[in-house]
Amino acid sequence: MGVSHPIFARVFARASVAMDDAGAAAHRRRLVAGLRGRVVEVGAGNGRNLAHYPPAVDHVLAVEPEPRLRALAGAAALAARVPVTVAAGLAEALPVADGVADAVVLSLVLCSVPDQAVALGEARRVLRPGGELRFYEHVVAETPGLRRAQRIADATLWPLFCAGCHTARDTVAAIRAAGFTVTDVDRFHFPPSGVPAPASPHVLGAATRP
Repeated sequence: MGVSHPIFARVFARASVAMDDAGAAAHRRRLVAGLRGRVVEVGAGNGRNLAHYPPAVDHVLAVEPEPRLRALAGAAALAARVPVTVAAGLAEALPVADGVADAVVLSLVLCSVPDQAVALGEARRVLRPGGELRFYEHVVAETPGLRRAQRIADATLWPLFCAGCHTARDTVAAIRAAGFTVTDVDRFHFPPSGVPAPASPHVLGAATRP
């Protein structure tokens, strides 16, 4: 079960290192700070989050469908401070039993899943009651001009070149619609300087499964 985007995978692997150097590493640390117990990370990519999990985490199941990125995540898992298993799987069909996760982490993945509602339903399914959803995503802009630019990008070449990525998704609203209680949202642009681009509006936050 998986998808193959070899060109995008190579570009993303290089770009993610540059993103971390530009400040994304600090966002990754915030994303997973304070987590404990059993964690499922959905769309783990090349594993750039894995080094930041705190020691209170008992185990991370890092799910990634793209084989090249999954191999890189496997290498990153060896250097993590906590036990990590890297597995093939889709956000819409997680290889995890119901209610076993203390936390689910979504990092730059909900932009590209075919159906956010299905993916978030899977995250809710695998979380125990009271479990926490952590999310770090680029989302729809708050300003009309940039929203128009996002709609144009999504309707033309952006999804083709970026492995199905869509820039104008209202991901926080989708999280609420999936039955989560959003407890924290920080909105910012990344990178923080320069001309805003379709993928620059970001959110980092948390929600709980009631």
